[in-house]
Amino acid sequence: MRNKQPNRGRREEPYKVNDKIRARQVRVVGEYVEGGNALMPLDKALKLAEENDLDLVEISPNVDPPVCKILDYAKFKYEQKKKQKEIKANAAKVVLKEIRFGPNTDDHDFNFKLKHAINFLKEGAKVKAYVHFVGRSIVFKERGEMLLLKFAQALEDYGVVEQLPKLEGKRMNIFIAPKPFKK
Repeated sequence: MRNKQPNRGRREEPYKVNDKIRARQVRVVGEYVEGGNALMPLDKALKLAEENDLDLVEISPNVDPPVCKILDYAKFKYEQKKKQKEIKANAAKVVLKEIRFGPNTDDHDFNFKLKHAINFLKEGAKVKAYVHFVGRSIVFKERGEMLLLKFAQALEDYGVVEQLPKLEGKRMNIFIAPKPFKK
C-alpha cells in the first residue's frame, strides 16, 4: 500500500486567517480600530475586516485572547517573503580554504602557500592550514606545531587565529579567519 502525503508541494499557512481563527474573543490591533487596539467578539472583528475588504489575521495565537490584525494577507505574506529573502542575501557565506603542509616543508613551499593564504584571506575566506603526518613522521609533532605557529604569525596582518594548532588523528589543524576590512 502506497503512503500518500496529503499536503505534498503545499506548505501549511503560518498564520490563521478569517474563518480559520477559532477563538470567541480576539484583541484587534492596527489602524482600523479606535485607539489602536480593542477587545471584541470574533464575528464583529471578521465583519470589520470584511467592511474594509481586508483579512483578519491571527498574529499572536498563544496569548489570551489571541491578537489579530486587519490587513491584506497576500501583501503581508509577500512582505514577509521579501524580508526573509533579504536576510538570506545579507547573510555572509563562509568559504573555507585548506592549505596542506608536511612536517618537513621547506621555506620556498612555505612562502608559496603563504601567498595563497594571503589571497584567500583578502577575498574573505577562512583558511584551514594543516600539517599531515604520514607514517612515522608523527614523531615530529613539535615541528608541525612550530610550522603552523610560524604560518599564523606571518598572516597576522591579514587574519585572526580562531583555533590554535590542535592534533586530531594524523593532522594538526589551525583555523584563521579574515580580519574585518575597514570601509
